Amino acid sequence: MRVVVLSDTHAPRRWKSCPPEVAKHLRGAEVVLHAGDVCVASVLDELAQYAPVTAVCGNNDGPDVVAWGAPETVELDLAGLRVAMIHDSGQAAGRTARMRRRFPEADLVVFGHSHIPMDVTGDGVRVFNPGSPTDRRRQPHGTIGLLDIEDGELLAARIVPVT
Repeated sequence: MRVVVLSDTHAPRRWKSCPPEVAKHLRGAEVVLHAGDVCVASVLDELAQYAPVTAVCGNNDGPDVVAWGAPETVELDLAGLRVAMIHDSGQAAGRTARMRRRFPEADLVVFGHSHIPMDVTGDGVRVFNPGSPTDRRRQPHGTIGLLDIEDGELLAARIVPVT
């Protein structure tokens, strides 16, 4: 299963429409995960044109994103891999232990908020932040995440530049 992971698209200020480099990766997706700060639900509708979308709401998301179906957290099975998603995973210190406590069954926790791409394993859980494709802040590039999952295993997790 090929999964495209996004976070912090911050539309319409930063995301006017799907950037071409992001669309290139979405075309091969079987699932899209959005880890919050969508800002307007129309982005989720746009992403859903490529593949089924699961999203969580972020601190900048309004009632329309919640009404679209984005809860504060979500846990799902993707090809046998137990995945949890939350927008804000809290401070860096103690993150993996905190996410293990919050999502005791998860193999992978996807989050956003910081706009800082990250792929770290600790305390029996892998945490993954795709960064932001549109608001790179102090990062060299806007980024998204790509996950390859098969038979309950995360075969590959990559953070790829899109700007």
